[in-house]
Amino acid sequence: MTFLCPSEALAEGASLGFEQDATRVFAVRRDGQVYVYKNRCPHRGVPLEWHPNQFLDPSASLIQCATHAALFLIETGECVAGPCAGQFLTALNCREDHQGIWITSEESEDDA
Repeated sequence: MTFLCPSEALAEGASLGFEQDATRVFAVRRDGQVYVYKNRCPHRGVPLEWHPNQFLDPSASLIQCATHAALFLIETGECVAGPCAGQFLTALNCREDHQGIWITSEESEDDA
């Protein structure tokens, strides 16, 4: 397991970026649930954010690639608009406990 941050560091409707073992990842909290993905757009392999910790669209309802404006569902990482529609972000298994947010293994089994 790899520790990301204390729970209170990731507010509801917010996102945070991290570098773990030379891999860039980010976490999003939506409806109390935490989702963690590799910070890599499936279209060109570029990082998703323009500014640190800004991975969401203006409504904070979708993950947005700053380079191509592709939009991804927070819950699944599926691209629903943009040049990589139908592709997925690489999800990482995570859990949250009294200490904070953890990555629990490499990639999830639902990766496309």
